[in-house]
Amino acid sequence: MKRRLSWTTALTALLLSGMPLGARADLLVSANDGKAVLINGVNTVPDKPVPDTVSIIDLTATPPKVKAEIQMPTSLVGPPSSVAIARDESYALVTAATKIDPADKKKVVPHNIVSVVDLQASPPKVIATHETGAGASGVAINRAGTLALVANRVEGTVSVFTIAGKTLTPAGKVDLGNPKSEPSAVAFTPDGKRALVTRTGDSKITLLTVDGTKVTLSGRDIYAGHKPYPVGIAPNGSFAVVTNVGMGGGDADTMSLIDMTANPPRTVDTVTVGPSPESMTIAPDGKHIAVTLINGTNKPGDSPFFKVRGAMPVFEVRNMKLVKVTEAQIGRWCQGAGWNKSSTLILVQCMVEQEIEMFKFDGKTLKPAGVIKINGGPAGIATTPQ
Repeated sequence: MKRRLSWTTALTALLLSGMPLGARADLLVSANDGKAVLINGVNTVPDKPVPDTVSIIDLTATPPKVKAEIQMPTSLVGPPSSVAIARDESYALVTAATKIDPADKKKVVPHNIVSVVDLQASPPKVIATHETGAGASGVAINRAGTLALVANRVEGTVSVFTIAGKTLTPAGKVDLGNPKSEPSAVAFTPDGKRALVTRTGDSKITLLTVDGTKVTLSGRDIYAGHKPYPVGIAPNGSFAVVTNVGMGGGDADTMSLIDMTANPPRTVDTVTVGPSPESMTIAPDGKHIAVTLINGTNKPGDSPFFKVRGAMPVFEVRNMKLVKVTEAQIGRWCQGAGWNKSSTLILVQCMVEQEIEMFKFDGKTLKPAGVIKINGGPAGIATTPQ
């Protein structure tokens, strides 16, 4: 009887906590753009583009393997945070910032959709598509799984969606007050009461206030560096990190640390990382940060800034300072990166090679751990949130 009462009590507590029954898997979702290839430093629509796809990768397998691949709209344009996975892994959201121009098959034009992918279906499938604003780029889901935000890069707005189960419902937009602000990426704080949105067009990071389903401007803009692009917030909410992509002219660019415990939040450290930090991602351990540097690999071959390999430095947050730990060479025109849940494996998307490169991380060094081939160019990425 005591054992039964103990189990009943534990089960009740688990249900009340909102945690799913059974352990979560460890997933990576890669959005792959089939309409973008690099030809002598120029992003080009190929004569015969392959379909855009999403790859769902099982990180618990050794080595990690592709579980499923589905055709759906995706985009290279915009930060690699164009994918978000629900905390219970029941669905993912994928935005598409561009599509092929119906009037000219060699050009792309802004797109405005976010798709809902049912990860529990067999096979996974798109179950809904919603309109956002022009240039739908970064997307985020709050920890409670009740709200999603999409940064509309061409429109200067952030779309708000309420979530019930796997159903999204439009709940308005936040106008950032500048149609050329280019909102690129967005991230919720763990408590869901605030969010950050980067503005590449006017080099600001706007703090949003979240009250239930109401999202408003807080009145606080944070300044970090030139053209902040991706943004991430630590699992415990103590800090945020942005990389500042600069002008793409071959100069070394920066990464900034934002103290989210300060009132109001503020930039407290900025370090040089290298040319064109396309993305950064915070490890589940809450202290390590992987940065993908394009590093001139997207330049024409005769450019003085051209390099044959990109780079991926890893930093650690120590006493609210960014400290470099190690660095590895990666492929060309690499986009996003993701960590496994034990923070021991980093997976990096490389567009030219059309593969995801893997590196083992022991807290001090990076070692190559194989590749996963992808159909199309891997451009957007998310792993299971902690």
